[in-house]
Amino acid sequence: MLNQLRPALVLLVALTAITGLAYPLAVTGLAGAIFPGKAAGSPVERDGRIVGSALIGQSFTGEGSFHGRPSATTAADPADASKTVPSPYNASNSAGSNLGPTSAALAERVKGDLDALKAERPGVPVPVDLVTASGSGLDPDISPEAALFQVPRVAKARNLPEDRVRALVTSRIEGRTLGLIGEPRVNVLALNLALDEIARR
Repeated sequence: MLNQLRPALVLLVALTAITGLAYPLAVTGLAGAIFPGKAAGSPVERDGRIVGSALIGQSFTGEGSFHGRPSATTAADPADASKTVPSPYNASNSAGSNLGPTSAALAERVKGDLDALKAERPGVPVPVDLVTASGSGLDPDISPEAALFQVPRVAKARNLPEDRVRALVTSRIEGRTLGLIGEPRVNVLALNLALDEIARR
């Protein structure tokens, strides 16, 4: 029996060492050497300190900031660990809401967001990504239409001409990757940092 068990144990230890240690360390080291910024999580720096990541959205709620997509991520309820509470852009709990099209809670949340956005811009169609969460709940980007929809509110709150804010949004539009993959998008963190840069001048 030991003769049959020994090869299995040796194979288990060898494969664990190769696939569980050597390969991940080699790939991580190679990625860190070739793409140091991306391997470190694409951090965004401002004035010598990290203010976020280009890959993970943040919750912006002020009138003078562009808002990202709704986020369905949650965290443990501090009052009752068996329950969860909304925690937008919680990177440790990346997930969608699991609410389907027949969910009354989802319909109510979307209707509330839609009504608020319609009140903000009466008569203007609301871009769908401003009322729907992404599958990860961490999407850092919005569509150019969603960013342009918010221009009047942001311009008014920051006391800036709408044309200037609109031009800033247009300058921050990223095209499809390699001209084929994905959709045009605007990184919300980068856009808000660019707005802050205008205010500092």
